[in-house]
Amino acid sequence: TAMPGLLLGDEAPNFEAETTQGRIRFHDFLGDSWGILFSHPRDFTPVCTTELGRAAKLAPEFSKRNVKMIALSIDSVQDHLSWSKVRAVGRCEGSLCCCLALKARGKAHAEQSMMDKTSSAQPLTLSPCTQVFIFGPDKKLKLSILYPATTGRNFDEILRVVDSLQLTAYKKVATPVDWKPGDSVMVVPTLPDEEAKKLFPKGVFTKDLPSGKKYLRYTPQP
Repeated sequence: TAMPGLLLGDEAPNFEAETTQGRIRFHDFLGDSWGILFSHPRDFTPVCTTELGRAAKLAPEFSKRNVKMIALSIDSVQDHLSWSKVRAVGRCEGSLCCCLALKARGKAHAEQSMMDKTSSAQPLTLSPCTQVFIFGPDKKLKLSILYPATTGRNFDEILRVVDSLQLTAYKKVATPVDWKPGDSVMVVPTLPDEEAKKLFPKGVFTKDLPSGKKYLRYTPQP
């Protein structure tokens, strides 16, 4: 339950946990796949229930990207099983509904780790929050997003950042503001011009800047 304190580039703890698919060890569960861990304050919360349904509908998209999904909540495996069968949001199958059940000794820490100090009207009162952790096949944290409990997660954005993370992990490019799959990408600054021309046969072009500098280099998505 120490994951909320992870920094980008940190290795995921190789914890063991009871889940809706039996006992797992996290690194073994991920295998050679990318992984997304969603934290939920509790099962059956309204906003999180809509997220569970959206995740179920997008499961084929995540599977195409070699991404396994897993959810963490403080409730029991039996509650997870019941929650995953809510017909209003669709049936979850496979790794999507592999939900972690935290043991009692980890419950207090998990509750503290998933709290939002800003959304409550009462001083010193904490409200739940939710988090997204994306891990690469190397088990390192690639991205983390923290949401207040009142704002549902944007799964279109989660898919978009997965596409960006996977592209930039294997190609010497970065994705600019509002990038979507198929848009042009940016050549990383550390790549010399001559090497960039060889590496990107579709061509490299720059955008004109008032300074005249040519550091905004673009190329069609490899």
